[in-house]
This record gives sequence, structure tokens and C-alpha cells, in this order.
Amino acid sequence: MVATFNWGTSGDDVVRTFSNRVKDRIFLITGPSPNGIGAEVACALAAGSPAILILAGRSESKITPVVQSIHAINSNVKTIFIQLDLSSQESVRAAAAKVNHAVDKIDVLINNAGIMACPYGTTEDGIEMQFGTNHIGHFLFTNLIFGKIKAAGPGARIVNVASSAHRFSGLRVGDIGFKDGSEYDAWDAYGQSKSANILFAKYFASKVPSKEIACIALHPGSVLSELGRYTDAQLMVSARSRAEKSKLPNFERLDRKSLQQGCATTLVGALDPALQDKSGTYLSDCQVSIPAAHANNAEMAEKLWNLSEEIVGQRFLM
Repeated sequence: MVATFNWGTSGDDVVRTFSNRVKDRIFLITGPSPNGIGAEVACALAAGSPAILILAGRSESKITPVVQSIHAINSNVKTIFIQLDLSSQESVRAAAAKVNHAVDKIDVLINNAGIMACPYGTTEDGIEMQFGTNHIGHFLFTNLIFGKIKAAGPGARIVNVASSAHRFSGLRVGDIGFKDGSEYDAWDAYGQSKSANILFAKYFASKVPSKEIACIALHPGSVLSELGRYTDAQLMVSARSRAEKSKLPNFERLDRKSLQQGCATTLVGALDPALQDKSGTYLSDCQVSIPAAHANNAEMAEKLWNLSEEIVGQRFLM
């Protein structure tokens, strides 16, 4: 790890430091919407001359400005758009099939897309919306394109963008849906989904040799972005109270990270060669950190994986 990287490090700094880990490689980013961390990651990577940036999102027209920004930075970068709605398993399967047809390998998968603290709802498959989108959608997508990640050979990487808000709630074994919404709490649901992102990395690390494919989870920091579109004043008061009780790092800061600062930890997770033998690691502010105990539990990680396979109706042999 680069000791000087910290809260204020920019994504551009990370790409410059690890430029040899970007050039001529293929990256897939979910949820690269304008004014979001995913788009900032894509633009930062563009400066390092990757071979291909695969941008997976719900709307091609919404992603078009991001593609234009990428080409303004580096006109030689090839971009591929893949339509992906993580709240629909049908859409996820269709997107994975297109990815598998489009490229021979994927060097780095960045599971960035997500929703936060939305009103209660369910996916088209009947799963609580935040768990279904933030975890199940990515779980299914990652496993369906796993062959392409494996084809990249030693040094491939999977990056799960989680959150320090995972400390709000662990996995509600037996009741991930909050009794069909009757006991729904937006922050608990978000925390559960982000704990799942971390537990996913932990279980993956126990099954796949780190030197082949490392799976890293991370907290990008508090960033003013499109992710916060559901958070009104009342929800923010609730979040602050929970953050104080959970002792979330840096939550007391009045300033928030810029998008450039917010994408830096994701890029460290994707590029830093020092992490290749540290699969299952959790990062915060560009450094290794320790998640809450409920998100760092091997037994819970296995329960989550088995539950996820049950939900998608498919077992995955890695």
C-alpha cells in the first residue's frame, strides 16, 4: 500500500501511481452514471490508456455524457455500453450474456452501482429493493461473467463498493425483507446490503486463490453524488445519529469528499498490486481497514452465499 494515500487522495493520483496496471487492460464498471463515483472512476482510468472500458448501466442515453468525457480525455479508449438493471435478474442474465460475447477477458470488475436509503419496495423478483439491487444483482452478474475474469489470468480483480454504513446492520438471517416491509428501516436495509458486499468478498477469498483473482471491498467515503437522491433532512438526521453510535470514521467531518477523492479508494482496490495477495480485504480512505464484526464473519459469509444462490436459483462453482 502507498503510505501517503489518504482521505484526500485523488483518483488521478492513484491512476498515475499505478499506470502500468491500467494500460491495455479491460475494465467493467457497473453504474457509471454522471455525477457519481463510477463515472469518475471511468474518467480517471481513461487517462491511463486502458484497452476497453465496459460501462454497464440502465440507460445508454444517461451514460452518453460519460462516454463523451472519457473520449475528451483519451480518444483512443474503446468503450462498450451494456444495458444492466440490477433489480431484475432477467436483465442481469441478459447483460452477462452480452458481456461474455463482447470480450475474451475482464481484468477488473468494479461493482459500483447501488441505491441508498430508498423507500420500501421490492425488485421484480420480489426481493427487498436495496438487498436485491446492491447485493443480489451484483452477486448474479459477477458469477455469470466469472469465466471472463478468470480468463484474464493471475492479477485479475473484483472490487465491491460497499460503505461504512455497513455498520448500521448485519445480515438479517431469515428476514432479509423486513417482514415484507412492515418493519422496514431504510438505513438498516442499506446497511444490510453493504454488509453483504463485504461478506461476498470474504467468502470469495476463501474459495478462490488470491494470486489468481483478488476480491476487495471498500468504503469510498462520504461523497455528494446521485447516490443520495433519496436522503431527505429527516433521513440525514437519522443517519448522523446512527453514525455517532456506530463510530463511523470521518463522519463528523463537515466537509465531504469530491468525486475525485471519492473514486480514489475504488481505484486503489482495483489497481494496487500490494492487494493481490490480500483478497477479502476491506479498504477505507485508500488504506486497509477493519469492517464491523458482523461483516467479517466467515460463517455469516457462507450463509450469505448459500442464501444468494437460493434466491437466484443457481449454484456457482468457482
